[in-house]
Amino acid sequence: MSAQKIGEGDYILLYLSQRKTYLIKVEAGKSFHTHKGFIKFDDLVGREYGSSVLSSLGIEFIALKPLLRDYIMKSVRKTQITYPKDIALIVVFSGIGPGSCVVEAGTGTGALTTALAHFVKPKGKVYSYEIREEFLKTAEKNLKRANLFDFVELKNKDVTIGIDESDVDAVILDLATPWLVVPNAYNALKSCGTIVSFSPTIDQVVKTVEALNENGFVDIESVECLMRGMQVERGKTRPQTLMTGHTGYVTFARKTAKP
Repeated sequence: MSAQKIGEGDYILLYLSQRKTYLIKVEAGKSFHTHKGFIKFDDLVGREYGSSVLSSLGIEFIALKPLLRDYIMKSVRKTQITYPKDIALIVVFSGIGPGSCVVEAGTGTGALTTALAHFVKPKGKVYSYEIREEFLKTAEKNLKRANLFDFVELKNKDVTIGIDESDVDAVILDLATPWLVVPNAYNALKSCGTIVSFSPTIDQVVKTVEALNENGFVDIESVECLMRGMQVERGKTRPQTLMTGHTGYVTFARKTAKP
């Protein structure tokens, strides 16, 4: 397999250190400026991903190919994003994959939307509902940057009023009142389809679980995922002092067929 080359218009993750990385678009004739000097994009075009490049101050950077997590964590933000640790649970619990039809609400700035689109491509679709139009504009930019916009339809609609789609594989919720969407989700889902809700507070979880019990869902489960990084150095390895602790609870359920 031939090595992948950096081309004009491609995005790269410019790596200086674990704490200093930059997701940037390569544009011929232009430069990227940092506190460690500037880098000419012309020095990168045609080189392999993973190549090193020296800044004007002689500091080494590595031009990495961006991963899904890079597009998520470095998305343009106007709202709090869903973290990869929670996205991983949401994707696995939902059961989605290539070709899946997914309804999502709310879009926010599109971090979770980006992940969902990545997993349903190339023949699947994500229908993402958001009541704030300005968020949708930001989400569109983030999705286009990740080259995933073609697998998403952004909808400036209130999902609590109704869901246009039917026979969908999964409904995924990240909004303040998910319990109000549960009846609409039941109608939109195919039999045995999944609903996954992300909520920051336990009160939201309780109301959502009650609504799931009342509307024909089974296999209801709520979990919290905590992630702690490690500081690794021979003789000094220990958990990092700071960690991403509570972000929210993930509630999962499956639709039953009506008798």
